[in-house]
Parts: sequence; C-alpha cells; structure tokens
Amino acid sequence: MIVITTPTGDIGHRLLTILLDNAPFHGEEIRVIARDPAKLPDSVRARTDVVPGSHGDAEVVDRAFAGADAVFWVVPPDTQAPSLEDAFSGFTRAAAKAFAVHDVAHVVGVSALGRGTPVARRAGHVTASLAMDDLIASTGVAYRALASPSFMDNLLGQVDSIRAGGVFTDIVAADRRAPSVATRDLAQVAAGLLLDRTWTGTGDIPVLGPEDLSPNDMARVMSEVLGRPVRYEQRSPGDFGAALAGHGLGDAFVHGMIEMKRAKDEGLDDGVRRTPETASPTTFAQWCEEILKPALLA
Repeated sequence: MIVITTPTGDIGHRLLTILLDNAPFHGEEIRVIARDPAKLPDSVRARTDVVPGSHGDAEVVDRAFAGADAVFWVVPPDTQAPSLEDAFSGFTRAAAKAFAVHDVAHVVGVSALGRGTPVARRAGHVTASLAMDDLIASTGVAYRALASPSFMDNLLGQVDSIRAGGVFTDIVAADRRAPSVATRDLAQVAAGLLLDRTWTGTGDIPVLGPEDLSPNDMARVMSEVLGRPVRYEQRSPGDFGAALAGHGLGDAFVHGMIEMKRAKDEGLDDGVRRTPETASPTTFAQWCEEILKPALLA
C-alpha cells in the first residue's frame, strides 16, 4: 500500500492521478490523508482509502501508516508557525515515529536543492527542509528526497499582476540564471520511485528541469507565448517581506522566504550539474503554453 499526503496539493494531486492510472497494474492499493476529504473528487474517494485529518497529527499518521509499504511525504506551508523548525521537522516528528512503529520501508519526500553549498545553512525554508530530510533518514527507512529548485508553478501566484500589468516580481537579480521545474515532472519522478521500490538507503534525487533561465529570460519566453509584453521587476528584500507580511504571513515564514531567495541569488541551486538523469522534460515555454496561458485566460 502507498500512502499519499497532500493529495489535493500541486504535486500530490498530480501524483495521485498517475498512481491511480498505474497502481492496479502493480497490485498496489492507495491510501490518502486529507484534511478535508470533501475536496477530493468522487472518483478518487471511490478508488482510495481516505484517512481524514492532518498528517502532522500522531493519531492520524498512526492510522494511515498501518499496513503501508511506502509514503509520499510533503510538508504543507504553515505561514503562522513560530519557527521554521516547527514548520518542517516539528510537523514531521509524529510521522517519523510512525514510520518506525509500522515498519514503513520506503518514503519519498519533496525537498530542495542546496545541500553541500556554502549558503545551505542560511537559506531559510531550504535549511529547514534539509533538516527535515535528515530527521526522516534517521528513522532507518529507505528515503529519497526530491531535491528541487523553484517551481515554475509558483508564477501562478502572480497571474493577476501578469494579466493586469504584464509584470512579475522577485528579489533575485534579473540576469541570474537558475534551474526551475514543473510540479508535474516532480510528480512523475515520485510515481516512478513509489511504484518500483527496488532502491535502498537514503539520498537526494535532483529534478532540475531542462534549462537554466534568468527572470529576464522568463519574461521573454512569457512575452512570446502569451503574445503580449511581460517584464520582470526586481524588488528589494524589504519590500518583498512587507508585501508578504501585508497578506498576514507570520514573521518566521516571511524571514525564511527572504533568506531562501537571498541564498538562491548567491548560488543555492547551482550545486548540482544537469545530466540526463537530473534533467526533467517540461520546458518553461511548454509550461507557459499549457499551464500559465490557460490560467491567464480563465
């Protein structure tokens, strides 16, 4: 049995679709943990065992991991957590204990690039995510962390600004080239690991996308695909943080975002070389055509 956390999230819902299409051929049953099972489509509820509740809750993961062979682990964002340690490792501790109690053999988690780089210890959310990976690995399960750069899909949070003014923003330098990945590619890698569990030990699986692009490169691609001018505006860390705080996000979350983006601007995502094994297929132009453009037209 495979247990999926965050089955309605960006990666989780894509992964669930892949597994439901393929799991019967592998003799796998699928269980999901959902805070609000009503958000799951009827077709999903009919084909999965649904455990309601938060996967940060000890009683919930104890029920969900009973009889499980593998778990897909994602920590949901907690914008009000008192610290990033609470948001990542704190949230994961109950599950880590349950992995051992229920002899879960394999865990696949979503994490970040940066391990081993000079800025990894001061990278906000990434630093906390890497510490969570260490916690899971310490339980003795076979663990693979999907080490990802920034998600292309994060730009969907700026659809209104792109639609209204042809502008997207960040704090990184306009000419700073870096990898980015489509969440659907992460889901595909996770599905392969969960369905073919011949791997052992612990380690990272970098998923880097097919190319490095700067914000200016992305603006050019978006302009070409959308048929309208799009430009990038670099914001100061202070302005970026103030905007997040203005939306009610807590201090720890905001500070962690600023530190992460500063670290990315200093090379956090440059530590892994792109190879055929670490690349993923969806180009930014393809993502813009198939995901961003429909979102702008909706």
